[in-house]
Amino acid sequence: MNQFAVITDSTSNLHPGPADEMGIPVIPCTVHWGEESYLDGITLDVPTFYRWLQERKEFPKTSQPSAGAFIEFFQQVAEEQQTKAILAVLVSSLLSGTIASAEQAKAYLVEHRPDLRIELVDSYSVSMGLGLQTMVAKRVADRGESIEAAIAAARRCYETSHVLFAVDTLEYLHRGGRIGGAARLVGSALNLKPVLTISDGRVEALEKVRSRPKSLRRVVEIAEERLQGRRPAELALIHAEAGADPEFIAFGEMVAERLRPQQVYTCVLTPVVGTHGGPGTIGMAFYTDSTEG
Repeated sequence: MNQFAVITDSTSNLHPGPADEMGIPVIPCTVHWGEESYLDGITLDVPTFYRWLQERKEFPKTSQPSAGAFIEFFQQVAEEQQTKAILAVLVSSLLSGTIASAEQAKAYLVEHRPDLRIELVDSYSVSMGLGLQTMVAKRVADRGESIEAAIAAARRCYETSHVLFAVDTLEYLHRGGRIGGAARLVGSALNLKPVLTISDGRVEALEKVRSRPKSLRRVVEIAEERLQGRRPAELALIHAEAGADPEFIAFGEMVAERLRPQQVYTCVLTPVVGTHGGPGTIGMAFYTDSTEG
């Protein structure tokens, strides 16, 4: 039995996939569509979501789990995993109110469940930028090390991690209010394809490129520039329902050939993250081992 449990939220894009394989509980965020509300990846599946995103006139909205949902989730995890400590690695506080809800839940439990320790880590990231930090922390837990060691490992992962992606349009980030520093590109010519990153917890623009193939190539080239000859310890290919798309397949082949990652995962953006990225989003998240030369 681990000394503590490691959990994350659904914007990590770990479920389905690594979260299930590694035993990482995931608290779902919510997608609101008209009068209906859906739990991310649970009551709204990925294929249905992306079909609706292109068919429906109404634009979905998203929200973080409530403090009450976190209180219930934390206690459920503690009971199921027979532990008195939980480490929650969560989406950037600059992109979501998820951390704020978790902090409220923690304050409540400090008073009502003093036997249950809750520690929170702001990943300052999203999608597999968050997911990789969570996986690193879980491996520390599985080795029987302390919760402090897991927090330190997640921070080291963050310090050497990068999230790079290309979107087909900035419309979804703009409408969802998550556009951050990429706002300066709004209003650019429609044929320009932006290359974006997550920097200090926010979406930031890197470049605007004149075609889709060039934007995907630039994502790989920028990753090469940042790696400076190193190999990613782990890398996740990210897409919005484009797994069978020839562009995504070619992108993955380019990443494998030029970046030579030691471990590769492929994940699809769940409805909450896909609401903001939109159809056609393709990118990657990776980190380098801090002990690597």
